[in-house]
Amino acid sequence: MEDCLFCKIARGEIPAKKRFEDDEFVAFDDINPKAQTHILIIPKKHITSVIDLMPEDEGLMGRLILRAQSIAEKSNLSQDGYRLCINSGRHSGQEVDHLHLHLIGGNPLGPIA
Repeated sequence: MEDCLFCKIARGEIPAKKRFEDDEFVAFDDINPKAQTHILIIPKKHITSVIDLMPEDEGLMGRLILRAQSIAEKSNLSQDGYRLCINSGRHSGQEVDHLHLHLIGGNPLGPIA
């Protein structure tokens, strides 16, 4: 997607504080953090949201979770715990139309609901 904000970050057209990058994913600090550590992990493949996933994306989504686990470990979040969250659609609070996983931790988090 030419004008997608996160695709531009993945392509290096917009600067971001990157925590990780490989052929499939980019992880970077959220510009509006909800906790001490708030990292967004995105697939480089443009997928608008979970609503738009296809059966062939099953492996990608599994690798996304495992990548989050690895980034959490490297960010010293594993001992005390962290939250993984994917919002899907406007009613969920999704603000950017590119699937992204929030990795949130570093301080105690309250319940979601």
